[in-house]
This record gives sequence, C-alpha cells and structure tokens, in this order.
Amino acid sequence: MRRLLTPDVLILDDFGLRPLDSQQSSDFYELVIERHRRSSTIVTSNRAIEEWIPLFADPILAQSALDRLAHNAHQLVLEGESYRRLQRPGAAAAEAGSESGGRS
Repeated sequence: MRRLLTPDVLILDDFGLRPLDSQQSSDFYELVIERHRRSSTIVTSNRAIEEWIPLFADPILAQSALDRLAHNAHQLVLEGESYRRLQRPGAAAAEAGSESGGRS
C-alpha cells in the first residue's frame, strides 16, 4: 500500500472490470482516503460512475471513497468506437479502402 501512496500521480486503469471483495473494497477506500487532497489520482473505467457502488462489498465505503474522488475532480466521458480496432494489424489499409469506397 505504501508504494501506491507515494507517487504524485497514480493511474488506476480499467477500474471496475470485476466486483471487489471485502478486502479489495477496504483497500481501495484506504487508498483514496490517504491520497485525497495530497496527490492526484486518475481512474479509468468502461463503466459509468453510477455503476461503481454496486461493485463494492460495502456500499458505505464505496460512497465515501467516490465522494472523495469526485471532490475537485474532472470527469471526461469518451464515446465512440474503441481505438484498439484501429490498432490491429492491417486496420489502416482497411480504413483507407473504406474511405475511398473500396476502390484502388
């Protein structure tokens, strides 16, 4: 836990892919509490924030942690197709072909 408290910026990527058990819920809460107002935390997720509370074993801890995360937060919501689709091998050529109507 100490290693997660020291960075100036901590990035938690893909938060909420799976529900958190009791220990994970408690650890996440402690992490947020300790970092609150002292350092920056970036959380990425494929879930809307409203979907986060049911992921926690304890909804009270969840609400408390999320209140602190939301305080002075900037929320960016990205919509559209996944960028990974364009990164697969051959995607650039396929994209160029579809823009020209499939003609060479």
